[in-house]
Amino acid sequence: MATSGETFGTPLQVSTKELKQERAVRTRERVLTAAARAFAAKGYPAVTILDVAQSAGMTKGAVYFHYENKDALAVAVTDLFYRRIAVIADSVEELGLPPVSSVAELLIRTAVAFRDETVLQAGARLQLERQLIGAQLPLPYEAYTNLITSWLARRAEAGGPGDIPSPATLATVLVSAFFGAQHISWVLNNRADLLERTLAVVRTIIPWAEEEVELCPSAQGR
Repeated sequence: MATSGETFGTPLQVSTKELKQERAVRTRERVLTAAARAFAAKGYPAVTILDVAQSAGMTKGAVYFHYENKDALAVAVTDLFYRRIAVIADSVEELGLPPVSSVAELLIRTAVAFRDETVLQAGARLQLERQLIGAQLPLPYEAYTNLITSWLARRAEAGGPGDIPSPATLATVLVSAFFGAQHISWVLNNRADLLERTLAVVRTIIPWAEEEVELCPSAQGR
């Protein structure tokens, strides 16, 4: 006959281990949320580990337990930034829109996220300050540009105006214009007018695709 230790000991140990892991995940999330707030508000050079700890409601030691230094925090927040952008891109692809509509919808949804979400605001600022960070960050917006290029290539294959730039060139211009508009909107208006600026970018750079832009759920009536 099994003893109580043999019957109940292992499940209890597993449960305790899982609880510790869950607690560690929640703690890291709190730290990253606090770090994102700090980087978005103050910029990388001005932020200290103490700022992050106080914002998260924990000690500096607790922050250092999960992240070696401020560089590691910057890398983690930037990774969160790109994962969030990937989620936005996936949500657009699931709509099954025409190629140019997908491009416009992606830019519009990204604009809304920049306006409303601290992680995106922090990630954008960290990209501007990348030379001040003692760790390597991903190349800015590379996958984002590649995705838009692939959509525009599909549009080109289906036929369209013959005097437009190549899909890669057009994607580069669109992404550059969008993230430039994002920065200017942040500096001048705290991104309050970013959605309007984004629609202006899309309609100015690809005016020949107005009908497809109008198919975007986020552009209708604007």
